[in-house]
Amino acid sequence: MTQQGVRWTADQVLALAPDTASRKAGSKLGAAGPWSEAGSSEEGTVWGLCKGSGSKPYRTVIDIADSTGPAYKCSCPSRKFPCKHALGLLLLWAGEDGAVPRGQAPDWADEWIEGRRKRADDKRAEDAAGSASAGDPEAARRRAERRAEAITAGASELEQRLTDLLRGGLASAEQRGYGLWEETAARMVDAQAPGLAARVRELGAIPSSGPGWPVRLLEECALLHLLDQGWLRRAALPDALAATVRYRIGLPGSADGPPVRDRWLVLAQYDTADSRLTTRRIWLYGTESGRTALLLSYGAAGRAPELTLPVGLSLEAELSAYPGAGQLRAALGERFAAPAPTEFRPPGVDVARAVARYGEALRDDPWLSSRPVTLARVIPTPDGDDWQLADADGEFALPLTPAARSRSGLWRLVALSGGAPVTVFGECGHRGFSPLTAWPEGPGEAVTLC
Repeated sequence: MTQQGVRWTADQVLALAPDTASRKAGSKLGAAGPWSEAGSSEEGTVWGLCKGSGSKPYRTVIDIADSTGPAYKCSCPSRKFPCKHALGLLLLWAGEDGAVPRGQAPDWADEWIEGRRKRADDKRAEDAAGSASAGDPEAARRRAERRAEAITAGASELEQRLTDLLRGGLASAEQRGYGLWEETAARMVDAQAPGLAARVRELGAIPSSGPGWPVRLLEECALLHLLDQGWLRRAALPDALAATVRYRIGLPGSADGPPVRDRWLVLAQYDTADSRLTTRRIWLYGTESGRTALLLSYGAAGRAPELTLPVGLSLEAELSAYPGAGQLRAALGERFAAPAPTEFRPPGVDVARAVARYGEALRDDPWLSSRPVTLARVIPTPDGDDWQLADADGEFALPLTPAARSRSGLWRLVALSGGAPVTVFGECGHRGFSPLTAWPEGPGEAVTLC
């Protein structure tokens, strides 16, 4: 790896873990005890043998130099990527205590690396050939028209169901239980509108969810009604807002924005999962362009997505934006180097400006639940039983979201601050602020909080 002169930190390694259990198990394997024949190469390969429960040690090899992020291979039966052995080996390598010396990779590691890089080259060639051959535009147009007709029928049906709910009173939602919402969501799936289906399922979790649930249900019904009407009247909307409506409905879009080449700082990475899908969100910041971008990748239920970028590193690459008013999602294009350590930090704003930015973003996307922002010089402060981030030099504070208050990352943030100002990147929305990554006031590495 060309950047091996500067090792990753333990936080950057553990940010790759697919879940908390893997993070804990990998940390236990980050010492030299269970490892033998560990080594690393100039080309960015790390390998080692890890003693397991069987007679033969597990063979673990990692390709760190891949421009898409680390790739892993282990002979253990785990279906997690990276597995605990790969995490432990990376922690051992990051320790810089001579436990992973430079050397010649064994044959079994070389074979996997060479095969993997050849397959990657072949896939790039296939993708280039595929993009050169255009599909049937007329057939694509007919498919799009049929899907639009199905969505329109589904949106009209959903409008009627919302009308019936409000006519009968919100109390009926509590009496009828979750089955009402699941059946409605299934109808939206049949109508090929996954965005509507997801929002309907969210409605089902609100009744009986605590004090004030009727108000929350009414607010969410209003937003769903607004999205329905946006679709039904999309021809009258400005192009950018119409693209946002299509995105919120769940129609696939293409990243057709002009490629922007930059050195992108990896601000945060975290996963959310349901019974069907694991979604990984990676936030990036262009050190030259000043743009914030979101990469989304997906994995089947129970499996982590393939794309992994360690927090705190920078990646020189091209990104292309997806359409939509105020949308930050982008597609990762050509990569010019592997992720590398950097001392760059994103510029921050005060609390008042962060809230104003979220309000401005709502004008372009009324269904936006939060907006990424970096807060400068804030101090985590208790507020009764809750916590908030208070301006060190001002008079305003942002409450943390309930989910953020329940995570262990809150205590890492408090420990990092120690009562002193810190820089915090996270998502600011109507429920409060969710911190994802923090930096100390002076020199220091990024600390992941999610």
